[in-house]
Amino acid sequence: MTFRIKALAPGKKVYFASDFHLGTPDAETSKARELKIVRWLDEIKQDAQAIFLVGDIFDFWFEYKHAIPRGFIRLQGKLAELTDAGIPVMFFTGNHDMWMFDYFTKELNIPIYREPISTTLGGKTFYIGHGDGLGPGDHTYKLLKRVFSNKLCQWLFARIHPNTGIGIANSWSRRSRISNNEKDEAFLGDDEWLVQYAKEVEAAQHHDYYVFGHRHLPLDLPIGDKSRYVNLGEWVNFCSYAVYDGESLKLMHFEN
Repeated sequence: MTFRIKALAPGKKVYFASDFHLGTPDAETSKARELKIVRWLDEIKQDAQAIFLVGDIFDFWFEYKHAIPRGFIRLQGKLAELTDAGIPVMFFTGNHDMWMFDYFTKELNIPIYREPISTTLGGKTFYIGHGDGLGPGDHTYKLLKRVFSNKLCQWLFARIHPNTGIGIANSWSRRSRISNNEKDEAFLGDDEWLVQYAKEVEAAQHHDYYVFGHRHLPLDLPIGDKSRYVNLGEWVNFCSYAVYDGESLKLMHFEN
């Protein structure tokens, strides 16, 4: 069931963040970033009515039946604290953590979304998703996503011992663009594929805000006259997030 908020409570806000990429580029750096994220969650829990984590929270994640990747326990503990306190947290899978299954739902009471959702939050309409595989182009990745999302492929990978499987995946993740500190990604203007995708969706159904991650650039751009596209950026370089107060959605930076 899609999460909705009819009206924000007085003084409450909705927060959005994505692309923490925990695990990269090394354990020490990742731990420092995790501690910063926990500080951010501690700060926003005072007025958060809901929190959306919009994909690539982990640089790699695969849930075996009886094992999960080592580490990230501080984040998991903080998320458990938030949901136990009655603050809803929504988790969207990204291209790095698409092999998230039911662990967060069962242990932390956090629903998992694998596709973009259209929802209403405090009187405004939102279209929310990680952003991978959307819009024109990137046909190679779209094919790979179909393979990685295939139940048989997931079953076969699960047959590999966790020591080997997680080791292979961590080797792959070290080759990603964010692991190699590619901070200065060029803004593509009219060729931004998620902007093009948002315009296509807007032509079929109006939304006040289109919220995505994946692109690694904090962006706030118009989609026609009545909508905006907000990309949440990432936490390796920008520590950016968005906050909605019932009136408008704004990009912010934490400890930067």
